[in-house]
Amino acid sequence: MLFAPKRVLQPNALCVRHWTRRYLSASVPATEANDAGKRRARVVFSGIQPTGVPHLGNYLGALSNWVKLQNEASEEDKLIFSIVGWHAITLPQKAKELSASRWDMLATLLAIGIDPKRSIVFHQDDNQCHTELAWIFNCITPVGKLRRMTTWKSRLADSRNANSESEIDESMLNAGLLTYPVLQAADILAYRATHVPVGEDQVQHLELSRDIAQHFNRTFVPGKKRFFPPPVPEISTFMSLGVGREQGTELPFEAPSKRILSLRDPSSKMSKSSPDLQSRILLTDSPSQITSKLRSAVTDSIQGVTYDPVNRPGVSNLLTILGACMEKTPSDLAEEYANKSNAELKALVIDAVQELFKDPRTEFERLRDERAYLTEVAKDGAERAKAISQETIRNVRSFVGLY
Repeated sequence: MLFAPKRVLQPNALCVRHWTRRYLSASVPATEANDAGKRRARVVFSGIQPTGVPHLGNYLGALSNWVKLQNEASEEDKLIFSIVGWHAITLPQKAKELSASRWDMLATLLAIGIDPKRSIVFHQDDNQCHTELAWIFNCITPVGKLRRMTTWKSRLADSRNANSESEIDESMLNAGLLTYPVLQAADILAYRATHVPVGEDQVQHLELSRDIAQHFNRTFVPGKKRFFPPPVPEISTFMSLGVGREQGTELPFEAPSKRILSLRDPSSKMSKSSPDLQSRILLTDSPSQITSKLRSAVTDSIQGVTYDPVNRPGVSNLLTILGACMEKTPSDLAEEYANKSNAELKALVIDAVQELFKDPRTEFERLRDERAYLTEVAKDGAERAKAISQETIRNVRSFVGLY
């Protein structure tokens, strides 16, 4: 899920392993099968902010995974993808740019292969159920818990291109940014989603969604019934950490981790907020622009190709990109191309990225001019989303006494 990327570059394996074991042992069997052993239908929700044309990191880290989810899901599974405009305005936005970005993001999702007939695709701000549910959740969420969340500091640090979160203080914080994780929980639980694609750095946010769901169930739902299912994370880093198959249990929709770093500063994530345009590859970049950016990517003077994210972050980042394009692991590619030079490795990455973006770029350029069609898709998606979330709101109002 692409709500608020955090400035963390290396997964904390111990933390993720501990959380995974604790969670899987308690939750996966209940959501994966009913009493007869038949697999239950899933409700998958994810969202992305309309903050400009997606870059390579967005595509490989999340969007391509959405298409995979769609293509591999069973007919009974419900897939809901939202463009989360209310999250975007927790930081300052220029109105005309935000409006254009909303439609560009919708065109992007369709261009990369999201099928609006198979999946529900809509603008979050077209469905008021999200904000109503968020307000109710705000009323049961302790402020102290929100202050301990990393979301607001990481978002402010990203927006200001700060070197670290230590440069950020509460004088920069607004109420919307503080309660951002509660709105995220409402986004998910408005559809009573059972599964949420997230990165390793989003586990904390999903845990809050689970906590809110469980607290609401205990407080308001009679008979100890479970109205909101605690959502299951689909975490891309689990596969690379070697977890997710413990005790014979497999996480749904597993995918390899694809953390893409800046081409100019491989100590930070690829970001649209970076002032260096050469640091990122956009979906709309021409073949010549892609070639130029990758040729100028920071590497090192060490001979040969090895995958060593700590000591050779630039080369390792190129291997990660190439591996994601070819559906191979960076380590395997490092062995395969061990005797290549950095220039030869860059040439391979250029070819792979050119091929990856060729068709989506062409389709995006076509769709972004089809405003009538995009409007129709957004309207239909919002109506389908409301049909689900309004039923949730009716039940929630009844539970809390707003009837």
